[in-house]
Amino acid sequence: MDFNLAKPSAGGIPEIDFRAELNEEQYQAVTAEPGPALVLAGAGSGKTRTLTYRVAYLLSKGVAPGEILLLTFTNKAAREMLHRVEDLTGVPARRFWGGTFHHVGHRILRVHGEPVGFKSGFTILDQSDAESFLGDLVKEKDPTFFKDKTHPRARQLGEVFSMARNTCLPLEESVRRFHPQHEKLTGRMVPLFETYMERKLKQQVADYDDLLEYLLKLLREDPETARHYQERFRHVLVDEYQDTNTLQAGIVDTIGNHHRIMAVGDDAQCIYSWRGANYENIVTFPDRHPGAAVYKIETNYRSTPEILNLANRVLVDQTPASGFHKELRAFRENRTRPYMVQTMDNREQAQFIIKRIEGLASEGYNLNDIAILYRAHYQAMELQMELARLSIPFQITSGVRFFEQAHVRDLVAQLRFAYNPNDLTAFQRTVALLPKIGPKTATRLHDLALQTARERKVPVVEALHSPTVLAKVPKAAADEWPSLMQSLRDIAESCRDGTPSETVRLAVEGWYEDYLRGAYSNFHARQEDLRSLTGFAGRFDDMQDMLAQLVLLNSETSDRSVDPDAEALRLTTVHQAKGLEFPIVFVIGLAENLFPLRRAVEENNLDEERRLFYVSVTRARDELYLCFPTIGRSNGPALSLKPSRFLQDLPNHLYEPLRIQRERIW
Repeated sequence: MDFNLAKPSAGGIPEIDFRAELNEEQYQAVTAEPGPALVLAGAGSGKTRTLTYRVAYLLSKGVAPGEILLLTFTNKAAREMLHRVEDLTGVPARRFWGGTFHHVGHRILRVHGEPVGFKSGFTILDQSDAESFLGDLVKEKDPTFFKDKTHPRARQLGEVFSMARNTCLPLEESVRRFHPQHEKLTGRMVPLFETYMERKLKQQVADYDDLLEYLLKLLREDPETARHYQERFRHVLVDEYQDTNTLQAGIVDTIGNHHRIMAVGDDAQCIYSWRGANYENIVTFPDRHPGAAVYKIETNYRSTPEILNLANRVLVDQTPASGFHKELRAFRENRTRPYMVQTMDNREQAQFIIKRIEGLASEGYNLNDIAILYRAHYQAMELQMELARLSIPFQITSGVRFFEQAHVRDLVAQLRFAYNPNDLTAFQRTVALLPKIGPKTATRLHDLALQTARERKVPVVEALHSPTVLAKVPKAAADEWPSLMQSLRDIAESCRDGTPSETVRLAVEGWYEDYLRGAYSNFHARQEDLRSLTGFAGRFDDMQDMLAQLVLLNSETSDRSVDPDAEALRLTTVHQAKGLEFPIVFVIGLAENLFPLRRAVEENNLDEERRLFYVSVTRARDELYLCFPTIGRSNGPALSLKPSRFLQDLPNHLYEPLRIQRERIW
């Protein structure tokens, strides 16, 4: 098979000297003959450039723009890539079929969806609409389902269904693997799932997952449509192939049954299994497409040789036969080895980073050049507190700041009210967690509780248990009211008699823990956030001091908004940092049970944790700091921590150890 079979494109394109524009590795991939190709583009190796020039090369060989299908994970990525092609070749971006899997699915189903039940006039439910649709269905089919606070709410139930659909697993198996906290509910969820799918089709509405699921169904069950697109898209290019889920890989394989697929990605950066990404897709690509050529692009233009030497060593200890062997080679000149930084605890870790930032400023770096990476959000709490105290501007790439998170604010509200029952704002936020209680209803209940407490000469938390107050609680909230009030009473007693650490632990493990289980699909991550507050509380002997500090911190981190264009330090989880790069990178919390997470070790997900560590170190261009605390206070008494196994695996010659003087830093 060769390009002589291609149809000439309309009009010529500027002549491009591909050999001069590309390095040898990129050139080999860009100019590959038609056929299955897996391009393993290492971190910082010019993946986007390779894809862009591949499209230009196809055009130069007479392939028409409409015969190329470019699949990406964001519309932004598709637009940027196709506009680069337009700048390079003069071919307008609008002439290509490019976009996300969902975009392409919608476009095809709109025209050809009838064989799988969708007429051309079907409508798409956005996330909010889909949540309402499912919520109404559950209330009709299983009226008591949402009454148990440990059961997933409508949005979380939709996420449970979505995971099963994108992984192509039976619902029972998907729940067991990805949402084990709801495993006992599968008998009730299966009929709800079946009804949800049937009713959408009947009403001619589709959620986002339908755009993929029914596209694959169409391609597999309607030979005429499948043949049409297989013949039309003579070349299929896929970006970030390592992030594809089972549905997406099935779509690529079916449209590209001619095997003229170029899948571009990096198995070493497959870190989204919790979102349904299937590592096996990229690893088994050559098996599914016999004769596939494998191209490795290993020249790295981002990082120093010293950083890459360490990064290459990280992957040596992967499970045998896991993934493809690659070795990044540096284009840049030598600089300094990465630094290994041992600190006493998270507070000293934060102080070290701030002192080093001051030093970096004197070397010409600004805050925008610096990123702090961590495995889980709660691990940056101490650093955020210290940055806020010193008025150092920072932005959170991985979501809102620690003390702004809804579940943290919920817990703090319970602590505030238990300590001071006159705090109406805290009471309003707490009881609003129950159905049908808004600010006005909460205010009336609070006023009634205060009045009852005065009349009966009992504490307010006792009055909230009284029949007088319960009679005014909305019917939808009446079942949960007593257990929430009991939890508040227990917290109030601990405020008087216990330590702040004991009180926070009681609040974390009380009514709210069950609420959290049903309210969020990432229950475990949020639970860890709250448990970290137990360690924070251990700093204080007095509940009043702790609450004052919590409220001040929340105010400091919430009220001072940061201009996106202003200079600011970047804080982010490793997951959110993928695709980004910074001159200076600090990776914090590199201790056992923090990175890798304890849960990942227990679930035998060490290979993905190792890939996460690899992603973190390959974000750095000039300097890399690997920081680990030796004492942890995330959940109760101080505990001795061991360095992460990923650090222990590194030979000494790959890094420079830094010892912190207790009296001064750096």
